[in-house]
Amino acid sequence: MADAKKKFGRLDIVVNNAAFQRTYDSIADIPAEEFAQTFHTNVFGTFFLSQSALEELPEGGSIINTCSIQAFDPSPDLLAYAATKAALVNFTKGLAKLAGKQSVRVNGVAPGPVWTPLIPSTMAEEKVEQFGKDTVFERAAQPAEMAPIYVFLASDDATYVTGEIYGATGGQMPF
Repeated sequence: MADAKKKFGRLDIVVNNAAFQRTYDSIADIPAEEFAQTFHTNVFGTFFLSQSALEELPEGGSIINTCSIQAFDPSPDLLAYAATKAALVNFTKGLAKLAGKQSVRVNGVAPGPVWTPLIPSTMAEEKVEQFGKDTVFERAAQPAEMAPIYVFLASDDATYVTGEIYGATGGQMPF
């Protein structure tokens, strides 16, 4: 936070978008260290960055957390990842109530399948080939298709929006 504030002179928006995931066919196959790493990356990082951000954000500031459809419709092979994303949905809603006392908005974006470097590096090849085929559009989203949602939540057009989770799931709307 100090580096960002020093470079830009102020801090208005924080986007928490770190994630780690790996697929497993059985809960027995998930190493304890990796389960902890998944929570440290996906939940602890968001918690501590948000905690630090609230010391710097002015009235009207915005925190946007990247959640996931996995929080609402978990895939059994992404058990650890899905649990972290469910934790982030809960964290987002609770933090919105606390941060609102400082007039800081907190929201989340819950994408469905999105092509990122994480996908081919953490999934079996046959799953990568099918990635996104179960959406209405029969494809995964591109990161640029998520950007307008983040921009909206960071903008003055969303000054009365807090505690919300915006789905961008290609038609998979379990929430």
